[in-house]
Amino acid sequence: MHEQVMTQTNIIADPMMPQLIRISKLVWETEHVYTIYLSPNEEMERGFIFRPGQFNMLYVYGIGEAAISISSSTYKTKTLIHTIHKVGTVTSALSKFKKGDYIGIRGPFGSGWPVEQVIGKDICIIAGGIGLAPLRPVIYSLLKNRKDYGKVYILYGARTPQDLLYRVELEQWSKLFDVEVHVTVDRGDQSWKGNIGFAAQLLSYIELDKKNTVSMVCGPEMMMKFTVEDLLEKGLSAENVYLSLERNMKCAIGLCGHCQFGPKFICKDGPVFSYPEISYLFEKKEI
Repeated sequence: MHEQVMTQTNIIADPMMPQLIRISKLVWETEHVYTIYLSPNEEMERGFIFRPGQFNMLYVYGIGEAAISISSSTYKTKTLIHTIHKVGTVTSALSKFKKGDYIGIRGPFGSGWPVEQVIGKDICIIAGGIGLAPLRPVIYSLLKNRKDYGKVYILYGARTPQDLLYRVELEQWSKLFDVEVHVTVDRGDQSWKGNIGFAAQLLSYIELDKKNTVSMVCGPEMMMKFTVEDLLEKGLSAENVYLSLERNMKCAIGLCGHCQFGPKFICKDGPVFSYPEISYLFEKKEI
């Protein structure tokens, strides 16, 4: 029986009020990417229900907050996991915290990947760089309810072998008989024996049932653009292609306007969209 919980409940009544949460662990995945593990208290845990693809606002007191996708399983609420790229003031500050420290959290916010809506379909997950993090909860859900889906493909690309995320899990997933995993890097080194090229090029290694496949894509904007083009060329309908977008989200509830994407707000209407929802905007620069 499919167990995925799809109800959204904020951990606190006021969506603009951060709540304290304790750090249980911080692990560096690469030179510039780390994963932070948070331990909700009992009251928070009871109220924290999220969908794969949603995000939280992580708050550092005196500095600010940043929107970070949740990268943990929807079935394990005792630990909240966020994988973070150290690129700005808030994410740099978060990287300096230690076990036992407290930060602020708001959420969960936004739309999620259509995990329940695509039961019975083949699933093709395509991720570039840190884009694997927002898709990780989808993978957990697919594996938890494996019999509910057809073929499952995971195509993942990073700049270099050193930039690959979740290397242990990638190896574990690749050993599963009912999941097909392909990994590539833009630039290899002497130790790399795998594929060289972009994530979308891995589509040449698999046979997609164009009438029964749903693809979920997350990564740099240019990578997603080329990936969508390749998927459509292979015959997938635009309605079966989903993307997760990133913009400068500040309030997370559609009030401030920082993340406006044409007539839509990424924080409220997204971050996950079907391609037809945003195709007319996706080609435009500076939106």
